[in-house]
Amino acid sequence: MLFNSMVFLWVFLPIVIAVNFILSVLKFKDESTRIKAKNIFLLIASFVFYAWGGIYYLLIMICTIVIDFYGGIFIDKYADDNRKKKTSLVITIVLNLSILFFFKYFNMVIIIIENVMALGGKGIIESVKYMKGTGALHIMEIVLPIGISFFTFQAMSYVIDIYRSEAKIQKNIFDFALYVSLFPQLIAGPIVQYRDVAEQITGRKESADTFLYGIKRFCYGMGKKVIIANTLAEVADAIWALEIDKLGALVAWLGIIAYTFQIYYDFSGYSDMAIGLGKMLGFSFKENFNYPYTSASVQEFWRRWHISLSSWFRDYVYIPLGGSRQGAWKTYFNVFIVFLLTGVWHGANFTFISWGLMYAVLLIIERMFLKRILEKNPVKFISHIYTLFFVMIGWILFRSDTLLQAKIYIMQLFTKPSGDYTILSYISLKVIIVIILAVLFCGLVQNCLKNTYEKIKNNAVVIVIDYAVQMTLLIVSIVMIVSGTYNAFIYFQF
Repeated sequence: MLFNSMVFLWVFLPIVIAVNFILSVLKFKDESTRIKAKNIFLLIASFVFYAWGGIYYLLIMICTIVIDFYGGIFIDKYADDNRKKKTSLVITIVLNLSILFFFKYFNMVIIIIENVMALGGKGIIESVKYMKGTGALHIMEIVLPIGISFFTFQAMSYVIDIYRSEAKIQKNIFDFALYVSLFPQLIAGPIVQYRDVAEQITGRKESADTFLYGIKRFCYGMGKKVIIANTLAEVADAIWALEIDKLGALVAWLGIIAYTFQIYYDFSGYSDMAIGLGKMLGFSFKENFNYPYTSASVQEFWRRWHISLSSWFRDYVYIPLGGSRQGAWKTYFNVFIVFLLTGVWHGANFTFISWGLMYAVLLIIERMFLKRILEKNPVKFISHIYTLFFVMIGWILFRSDTLLQAKIYIMQLFTKPSGDYTILSYISLKVIIVIILAVLFCGLVQNCLKNTYEKIKNNAVVIVIDYAVQMTLLIVSIVMIVSGTYNAFIYFQF
């Protein structure tokens, strides 16, 4: 079920909010009983939300819930026996990663095996270039469950925190299931660490102010997704569907500019909607984006982009490997491993692996010497251009189906001034306006007006304007959804 679907907006969400409100005002013998009732209801609602795409998906998620719940139980049980405690953790992590590997990477392994069977050692190169098997093994393609990477990493963070004694054991499997499956952040994040929401699950506070703020974040997120991301998606998809080797530079640059803003407004829009929905229900999720396209270095970009994933790898991979405490070369190795895994996390394709490795190389170069140059650079605009340039090159790898396609696309940007397609076929007044809005609101306007807004945000006129903008965004978004505008969230595939 999509946040920006009519079923969600007009049926699912109103029912959830209404029942949650009723449970808030009904009389219970004590507050803990009220919270239990709310949790059971939200758990059922979250299961319905996820099962909307197929009961098959739900069974996989329930399997993950059971594994990690009892993994935590055993880790806590053997708290005084370090060997058994570590064994319990390892078994739990291996089971999690085995499920993730099977559903996410099995198809890739089959492609490689088929090509090696047909071509020997050259089959690996064939797989890297084309990501297409021969079909010789006649094995059906495995369907990837929506959001499996998100809820698997979320569940694993719980058992790791229990092992480290950084979180208290959850002995109620229904409360733990709610943590893993809570619908606002279930299928595209942000990845929520258990220690951040443990108290909210058993004792959250709701208020009119947080509910209204939740509506605001949801409306702004909806506008980002439907008005900006969906409009630019039509342009990006149309250009990527062409014969890449016949693109001219102008059309190629338009395609990657459109995709660069599409993926930001799509994913940050989802995160805003998730945070807003959480607020409506009494949950506070951490921010997932902080205007990443205003960054002046790649290192800064990754502090601002998909913050919950970066934090997960920092806490559970980078720091355990030693972080930056063991000398420069060990630090470079740790960065390399983290971004290799970041690429692998995103998908079973050599394009994602190359995307992660590209960032690993850039971050190592920045740590070696480039960061000092960027910090001393008096013309900060150049630092921003450098960062955005490599981010866009990275998005070509991210968006391409194969490395060969990515290579050709990048070459078209610089080596072919004109091609078989005219830019006028993909540009319009609507697209121009949306690109201008995308540029202005990716952080430029917000950073310029932040201090001013803080001073006047409680002014009656400003409040009225704010509500009017929210309602306008919601209404325009709904009209565009009804009209059949492109709708899927990019990060659902992960």
